[in-house]
Order: sequence, then structure tokens, then C-alpha cells
Amino acid sequence: MKNNKNEMIADYVIVGAGSAGCVLASRLSEDQNCSVILIEAGGSDKNLIIQMPSAFYLPMQSKKLNWGYVTEPEANMDGRRLDCPRGRVLGGSSSINGMVYVRGNANDYTRWEKIGAIGWGYPEVLPYFKKAQRADKRTTEDEFKGHNGPVGTTTGQLNNPLYNYFLAAAKEAGHPLNDDFNGRHQEGFGVMPMTVADGIRSSTARSYLPRGRRNLRIVKKALVEQIILKDGKAEGVSLSAGAKTSKVFANKEVLICAGAINSPQLLMLSGIGPKDHLNDMGIELKADVPGVGQNLMDHLEVYVQQSITQPISLYKDLSLFGRGKIGIEWLLTKGGLGATNHFEVGGYMRSHVEAEQPDIQFHFLPAAMSYDGSSQASGHGCQAHVGPMLSPSRGSVTLQSPNAKDYPTIRFNYMSHKSDWEVFRAAIRGAREIFAQPSFDQIRGPEFSPGAQAQSDSELDAFVRAHAESAYHPCGTCKMGVDDMSVVDPQGRVHQIDNLRVIDASIFPHITNGNLNAPTIMVAEKMADMIKHS
Repeated sequence: MKNNKNEMIADYVIVGAGSAGCVLASRLSEDQNCSVILIEAGGSDKNLIIQMPSAFYLPMQSKKLNWGYVTEPEANMDGRRLDCPRGRVLGGSSSINGMVYVRGNANDYTRWEKIGAIGWGYPEVLPYFKKAQRADKRTTEDEFKGHNGPVGTTTGQLNNPLYNYFLAAAKEAGHPLNDDFNGRHQEGFGVMPMTVADGIRSSTARSYLPRGRRNLRIVKKALVEQIILKDGKAEGVSLSAGAKTSKVFANKEVLICAGAINSPQLLMLSGIGPKDHLNDMGIELKADVPGVGQNLMDHLEVYVQQSITQPISLYKDLSLFGRGKIGIEWLLTKGGLGATNHFEVGGYMRSHVEAEQPDIQFHFLPAAMSYDGSSQASGHGCQAHVGPMLSPSRGSVTLQSPNAKDYPTIRFNYMSHKSDWEVFRAAIRGAREIFAQPSFDQIRGPEFSPGAQAQSDSELDAFVRAHAESAYHPCGTCKMGVDDMSVVDPQGRVHQIDNLRVIDASIFPHITNGNLNAPTIMVAEKMADMIKHS
């Protein structure tokens, strides 16, 4: 890798060291004859609040580790601005997420292929899920699991009795039990694997990034402001680090892995996007690609919170003393309550019997508290995070200005379809049905939330408008396909521009049925092979 005072050169320049970028940097630099420069706007991931699984809510509160995006007022959510956290650190959002390891439903990838992502059906993506995974030794081997990959996954110990109460109640409510959501069937309730290995968060930075590989250079705390384009070809990127600016050139390709918010922003700042919008921003048009920033998707969720009459929830561990005790035990042993994300069980159900696949997800927590830790119930309780997985609502990411330091404008247009409301009501009522089963009879207190007063459709709708939160799964803004609104082809190559690919959750043509970290890692693994063989 050449390195002049204000210029660097490598074969591949990767923008964003997140769930996809770290994977690509590792896989491409496996070839010692290939040089790679990985650029990250944030800093090091060597931080205890990142590494300790149960502290996952703390990085989201950090302005240093989180971009801290906020949506525009959402019309169907009482005009609220919803948080949209994104990792700004090595590992990206895999360093600040809830660590749930879910691949999605096999039908998700059939859908991808049907809408233009040729070669991305389930039989084609399964080998890359397996290639990435290193399931713990307690997990039995079968044709769906991977045991030799970089990303360590494990299932919880289920030490809190409320986990088993919930699973027993789900069975009583008529749901099948499922010991592997990533296996042959997704539907049902059971243990939910997490990206944790040896008691430590298994982010892509920790799992993939090799230390000391001479053909890989990692540039931290550097904001890429523009892709350098010449005659329809990407030549490199320009970046700023503090008051200094510099350029990084690619002999082969520029790979954008900045995520569902930053990737479309960077394309538009570089003149690739909807012509009228770029004209309004005063940006010279390099390629009229109208789909850039469109097709924004996400998952919403609410908490159905149930009070518990016995002191068996995590409430007793949430005091300052309790948290300190958890932290000390984890520091000494990498075990105990600090070594879990606490979302150890969950499930999937259909909103109605005609649904072709499960379309509602449950995460169960043996405490009643907000995801970010900012509030908690006044006593012992538990909760199910529930919400629709396959919403037809679509939003957009657009520029606020031509300045890369100005955050983009984010509009999800949440709950803009009738079916969104129908599925959300089914999700809340499905959670209530589980909590109403005999297994909870001896410990059930009043419902904390939504509360006994919310029963009718209109009352549940009002609760959703006032309290639903993002599950932090934005995707789709540089969608993969072949239609007029696609941004990249099925190999991630940006339409109309040579030597430029986008590889991250922004290229998902449709959101998957679950958390997005595992599918994003899979996409990067598959794309790495495509690049190597191109």
C-alpha cells in the first residue's frame, strides 16, 4: 500500500468498518497479494461497555459510539421523532446492537430472488450463513449450523425461571416449541441464539478483523465525504480526519459498506442518485439512479409488560449495587448475568392463519424496562417485545445539505398501510394470550403495558402510535435488483458506475423476518467471494 502525505492507494478501498465492512476487509486481505484499506468514521471498539453483553444498552447512549440519528416527525406515530441508532465504531452496529442471531425465514430469500436479486435464494445464501457462524459446542451439528466460522454464537443458560414460564405458556397457547429458529422451520417459540462467544460480544470487529495483517490498513476516525468519480468510474474516496483532508485511491474497486443511512447519503453526496433531488442540493449529477435513498424499511415493536407477584425477575439486579455486582463478576469470570443479552428466548407466529409465513417476532425479557435502559417498571415484571416483520410501509433517506457532516433526513413513513395496524393488534393480543395461560397463574399480577384499559382496536392503535419504537433494523435504501428503482445489481455493482459496489443492509430488496445482523454478515461473505472471482 502506497502512502503519500495526503494520498493512500490500495487495491480495494472499503468505506465503513461495520457488520459488512469488517467481513470484506478480512476476506479480501486473505490474499497476501491483495492490499485493502478499511476506513471507519468512529474509533476503537476496545471498550468494556461494548464487550460486556448485558451492557448493550449503554453504547446506544454514547455519542462517541452511536451516530444518534433521529427520524423526522412520523405522521402515524403522533408526530414523534424516533431514534435510529447506528454504530460509529469498529464493528459498526454489530458493536452496539442487542446481539440476537437470527438469519430470517427461508421465504425471505425466495422473495429476494423473485424481485430481482438473482442468485440470492435460500439454497445460495445458506452456505454463507454457515461459513460465518461458529456455534458453541453445546449446539448439535446439522445441515443448517456452522461450527468453524468467525462469528461465535451461543444460547443462554435460561437461569431465570421466567424464561421457562414463558415457553410453557407459549406451548399452552397452541404454539409449537422450536429449538432452532435458524434451522428447518422458523415458526414457534424457543431459545434465541446470540452473537456472544466466551462471554464477550462477538461483533464483526472482534470476529473478523485480523490484527497485524500487513496488507490490511485500518483508518479510524475518518469521515468519507465523497466518492471520487471520473468518466463513470470510481477511483477512490476523499475523507476528512479532524482538520485534515486526504484522498484514498483504489486500483480495483471502491466498496461502500456504510449502512442503510450512510451509504445512500454518500452516493448522493457524490452525484449518484435521483436527478431532481441532487439538482435541488446543488450537486453535480454523475448518474441518475432514482432508487438511491428510497425503499427504506424497518421493524417496529412495542413492549407488552406483565407484572410478576414473586421476586424472580431481573428487577432485583437493576439497582446500582446490582449492576455493579454483575459487572465485577463479568470482569473476573466473563460469566454470570453480564455474559448474556437477556433475550434468551423468543418466537415467531403468524398474524392470521392465511399468512404464508410467520410475520410477528417476539423477544422475551425477564424484566419490565425500556430497551435503552432509560426507564423501568416499579416492580418485578417481564415483557415481550412484539411487532410486525414484513410491513409494506416504505420511507426514504434524503440529503439535508451537500455537506457530509450534516445528517441526512430520515423518513420511515411507519404504519402507512392498513395491514400494519392489523398485524400489530394481532401481535399485542398474541402476547397477551401467552401471558394469560395457566403457567403464569401463580405469579401473574396486573398488566403494566398497554394496561387493562386498552382492549379495542382503536385503543390498541392509540397505544402503538404513542409507544411503538424502532427495532433498529433499517435497510433497503440501495436495493439490489434489475428494475428501474434498483441501485445495485445482484453482485452489488452500482448501476451506471464502474468499480463501485455497495455491500451492506442497504442493498436488501426486502426486509428479512428477524434481526438484520446475521443477514448483513451473510451478504458480505457472499459478496467477498463474488469479488474474488470477478
